[in-house]
Amino acid sequence: MAKIKPKETDLYGPVKTFLETQGYEVKGEVGAADVVAVRGEEPPDIVELKTGITLTLFHQAVERLAVTDAVYIAAPRGRGRPFLKSLNLNKKLCRRLGLGLITVRLNDGFVEAHVDPAPYAPRKSKVKSERLLREFHKLNGDPNVGGSTRTNLITAYRQDALRCLSMVHTNGPTKASIVAKETSVETARRIMADNHYGWFEKISKGIYGISPNGEKAVLDYAQHLKAL
Repeated sequence: MAKIKPKETDLYGPVKTFLETQGYEVKGEVGAADVVAVRGEEPPDIVELKTGITLTLFHQAVERLAVTDAVYIAAPRGRGRPFLKSLNLNKKLCRRLGLGLITVRLNDGFVEAHVDPAPYAPRKSKVKSERLLREFHKLNGDPNVGGSTRTNLITAYRQDALRCLSMVHTNGPTKASIVAKETSVETARRIMADNHYGWFEKISKGIYGISPNGEKAVLDYAQHLKAL
């Protein structure tokens, strides 16, 4: 049996009931708004309904901010991890835009307000900012094209591993302390011991050589090695 696709009108009844229990008078399709709720002398609440949270829905909701600060977006509640991940991201976006977010469980009409409209007060993460600048300053040159896939990006860690790889490839099995000194990579021993990329082989205590994967990496990263 084919699954019936929900309609925006399926959201209206549960949302209307939800608002009415809070003392609002609710009417649908007033002007350009899907739902308008009024309580006493308070500014109106507006709810924009969609069967999925899309960029168009955010565009519509932002337009309604010209009418009132109390604007919500409402969409059906999904299931599983993908939905919860999407929900968390949309909650963050709503907070930044000053919007509210409502979900409706269509099988029983349960309505949940996840975010209420409020002015956005951004909180900066000093740790994340410092980590970003540390990575920026550690990177040698500009090895990545902006917009590239995250796979195989050249990070500061990968550049350090490549420096170690280059020396071991040139000199053969080498003591980690010598690699660290000659390449100025203080963490050379840990990089080769952790062997995150599979490029190294431990020959004996403190001495590392190059693995078959490392030989291949020398060819794959020839241009980067030359730049380093």
